[in-house]
Amino acid sequence: MKKKAIIISIKGVNLTKQEKLLLSKEKPWGLILFKRNIRSILQIRNLIKNIKKLVKDKKFPILIDEEGSTVSRLKDIISHNFEANYFGKLYKLDKKIATAMYKYYLKTLCDNLNNIGININTIPVLDVLRNNTNDIIGKRSFSRDKDVVRDLGKITINECHINRIATVIKHIPGHGCSTIDSHQRMPKVNLKMRSLNKTDFYPFKLTNSKLAMTAHILYSKIDSKNVSTFSKKIISEIIRKKIGFKGIIMSDDISMKALKYDLMENAKKSLLAGCNLVLYCSGNIKDNFKLIKSVPYIDQFTAKKTSEIYKILR
Repeated sequence: MKKKAIIISIKGVNLTKQEKLLLSKEKPWGLILFKRNIRSILQIRNLIKNIKKLVKDKKFPILIDEEGSTVSRLKDIISHNFEANYFGKLYKLDKKIATAMYKYYLKTLCDNLNNIGININTIPVLDVLRNNTNDIIGKRSFSRDKDVVRDLGKITINECHINRIATVIKHIPGHGCSTIDSHQRMPKVNLKMRSLNKTDFYPFKLTNSKLAMTAHILYSKIDSKNVSTFSKKIISEIIRKKIGFKGIIMSDDISMKALKYDLMENAKKSLLAGCNLVLYCSGNIKDNFKLIKSVPYIDQFTAKKTSEIYKILR
């Protein structure tokens, strides 16, 4: 499977000539959509059809962040008003009712995504809320209770897979311990491994999600120099061994301010550390071209895992 190790993004509601050229001539692994790309159901369906036609791939990965009311790229065209925390609170009150409601909710969401042509949703958020968790996570998290986060995370993955949508667990190995928004600057977490392993790493273990997204966080007691996205130690020893994640690891957006280098260096450092794919969300066409020329083709492991993902997708 010949694909470049990058997920790109585009600027508007229609493809520009340059974007069409990039999609037809280059081979990005996938493409992520944002609110800036969405005007109506008809428009977004046509846009996705055009993208898949240009790349000559009916199952080309089209990603979106469709978590609920707090983070919803589709809220202007579909009714999608529940955040993860609502179901977490309900689950604490009555597991059976909460599970039934949540499964129904997920099926409806997946039906909408399939109808539009989107095949990967970057859920569930498996970050555990702590007393000082930054608001950027907030109600996107299921709960302060790590078992609730784990249980509802597993339900999310299983139900999405049943309904032919692949999932991305995030933000591995855990963003709930951070007091800072990594979109704005680099968060530094000074907690010891024991505390992190007991709480933050816990929901990410034994998951069958095919993809995971890194947290741009510096865990100073594990790697004092590198954020997890750039850390060979965290990716190999924590994410791969201690957590035991066996799927594709993608970086969070390499244009976020938590990363201090330029885009090319951020991409290079992510891949060298052990990320299988880099994510670029700003949609600048010049940067898209520069990045796609600079990143390598996916390796054998990522190609194999991509084939597994394609078996889920419609």
